[in-house]
Amino acid sequence: MPLRLPDRLPAIEFLREENIFVLGDERANAQDIRPLRIAILNLMPLKITTETDLIRLLSNSPLQLEIHLMKVKAHTSKNTPIEHMRAFYRDFEEMRHEKFDGFIITGAPVEHLDFEDVNYWDELCSIFAWARTHVTSTLYICWAAQAGLYYYYGVPKYPLPQKMFGIFPQIPLLPRLPIFRGFDDIFYMPHSRHTEIHKDDILAVPELTLIAESPLSGASMVMARNGREIFITGHSEYSPMTLDTEYRRDLGKGLPIQKPYNYYRDDDPEKGPLVTWRGHGNLLFQNWLNYYVYQETPYDINEIK
Repeated sequence: MPLRLPDRLPAIEFLREENIFVLGDERANAQDIRPLRIAILNLMPLKITTETDLIRLLSNSPLQLEIHLMKVKAHTSKNTPIEHMRAFYRDFEEMRHEKFDGFIITGAPVEHLDFEDVNYWDELCSIFAWARTHVTSTLYICWAAQAGLYYYYGVPKYPLPQKMFGIFPQIPLLPRLPIFRGFDDIFYMPHSRHTEIHKDDILAVPELTLIAESPLSGASMVMARNGREIFITGHSEYSPMTLDTEYRRDLGKGLPIQKPYNYYRDDDPEKGPLVTWRGHGNLLFQNWLNYYVYQETPYDINEIK
């Protein structure tokens, strides 16, 4: 099945070039199907890049999905054209009376701040509270995972001595969970962050279950409320060149940055990345959509509570 996207969204042309089937609103409206409504709160600076990365993974589902892009009113994006934001994004206030089968909240480049010092923290707290009663299942990615664990369960974040940067092996701790259907005993996940959460803090909260971790990058996946909340500290959605772009950007700024771990062929930036995470990234998003959204959401979306 195709993804149903707003007409003229740049991701449509990017993905069609990759032979991914996407459907504009006009054609989708002619089909008598109840698509899954998926909202994406995009907190990343490069909105179009993040949209495309997420939609690429969502597009592999046999289910028809209707994508809605959300933004916070308290923050104005400096790296995405205002015309794009006006055309494709809505403020949370415009969406708060709607219900969604699935919700994805991205990371954000605000790790150096305490949560309460982020200029849109109050609005984000309102979104977190709203998701509990208006969404069947929510994926929290990277900083959003740390923020969600802090807001709901009081789990703190800690600064790292240096950036966790690269592709790290992960171990499923409960491999029979539906989220891990088809996974190998070890899977790889990109990480790019300056802070971490501690395993002991997670295990101290009865409502939380640590479901994947790495001996190198620490806690990577946490589940709550039987999968209605899934917190992921890495970036399974990253495209092959994302870490390379970050690495070269920071080098160009003269920032202290190490080469991304386990990323380049022969550890040589000139040879490009060796992609080891894409298969499991696709599987992760498909399992989430199938087992935690489609199989759990009511047919009448207004019955979500």
